[in-house]
Amino acid sequence: MRTFEGYQKGINLGGWFSQCDHTEDRYDSFITDADFAVIRSWGLDHVRVPVDYELLEDEDGNPRESGYARLLHTVDLCRRNGLNMVLDLHKTAGFSFDPGEREAGFFESEKYQKRFYALWERIAERFGKDSDMLAFELLNEVTEKDYCGTWNRIASECIRRIRRISPTVNILVGGYWHNSAVSVRDIDVPIDEHIVFNFHCYEPLIFTHQGAYWMQTMDRAFRLPVTATFSEMAEADRAQGTLSCAGYENYPPETTLSPAYFEAFMADAVAAAARKNVPLYCGEYGVIDNAKPEDALAWFRMIHEAFEKYGVGRAAWSYRQMDFGLCDPRMDGVRDELLRVL
Repeated sequence: MRTFEGYQKGINLGGWFSQCDHTEDRYDSFITDADFAVIRSWGLDHVRVPVDYELLEDEDGNPRESGYARLLHTVDLCRRNGLNMVLDLHKTAGFSFDPGEREAGFFESEKYQKRFYALWERIAERFGKDSDMLAFELLNEVTEKDYCGTWNRIASECIRRIRRISPTVNILVGGYWHNSAVSVRDIDVPIDEHIVFNFHCYEPLIFTHQGAYWMQTMDRAFRLPVTATFSEMAEADRAQGTLSCAGYENYPPETTLSPAYFEAFMADAVAAAARKNVPLYCGEYGVIDNAKPEDALAWFRMIHEAFEKYGVGRAAWSYRQMDFGLCDPRMDGVRDELLRVL
């Protein structure tokens, strides 16, 4: 499996141009120019920038020049600070990973799909020349497995259109079940030396999302230490109604988290990427701010050991706030140690 050079250690700028109220004040203040120097001082090599279509399009799909200007400034900030960048389309007209966004119809609508292609063609025309330090991520977290065949068709067509404009830009493609590792095997798109397979990892979800307010069945007061056994995690999954692909059944009940767990979790994705000789990238992973910072640090240590074993590039979720912020005050006591293992 090839390595995604220049994108080995990164962080997400979630909540800036995505999952936000899309006001000028938000764009101006949530992330500032100074944050890019901080990120570089952390020893990271890239940022992943989630972008909702509202930044770049009006309600009719016409381009918003102010949004493109903000993206251009972001690319310039990355260049000035020696950072590479993943431009992640986090939401497109007709689809979001988050049902609360009330976007629907993308996978059934030719009109929405044509709008998606046109958006990426505009992005490629404006930023394809920056392929030395900029990568394109087609769409964040396709949800249902039933969309797999349609998504492969849409992604393939989008890649063909981008390639006519920018032959060498790196293009990231993920699968269904919110970019699950197991879906990587079913990614079926035109392969060239600039295609990258993408997955996310928040496993075990019962730990990384403990007390998450956006999970309807989750008790907001629920807490779980990183040292909990798999039998305790499985019981908590049942009690909290958590949808999890943690694979507890593959381990003795008294097993606890270790780097071997994450190696096994990624193994199928690694094998799929190796078969097609493409790099593998984990675009999101992290621990909710309800967990103890020391427990979060232990989790990061374990998953990073697996990333290093396989040579998987990655971007932690997330830089500021968004319930996972690594620059937030709660992480002050462990941040220096965390940056040594990121």
